Amino acid sequence: MAIGFLECAGYGALLYAMDKACKAADIKILGIDTINPKDSSAFIPLTAQVKFEGKISDVEVAVEVAREAALRFNSEKEVITSIIEQPYDGVDKLARITKVKFNESR
Repeated sequence: MAIGFLECAGYGALLYAMDKACKAADIKILGIDTINPKDSSAFIPLTAQVKFEGKISDVEVAVEVAREAALRFNSEKEVITSIIEQPYDGVDKLARITKVKFNESR
């Protein structure tokens, strides 16, 4: 089991990247968060982060596919990816804390 993260500028770019990642690997999205600046006097682009889980090999594929997709809309310095392999108990619960609520009824 692994948890993957993608952070980039733009909510649309994030959704595009995750669409590609979900089609390339067997992963489950845990949560999506945005970093909204409270002070609107400076132009700061919306930054969004997605957290997802799956087998280590699937998360590795998803991170790379998502990164490449996000780079279509962002520069290298605007895209951050990370993987936590075999997370400690409880980390998955922290990863599920999100601004976006998911409908689990499938």
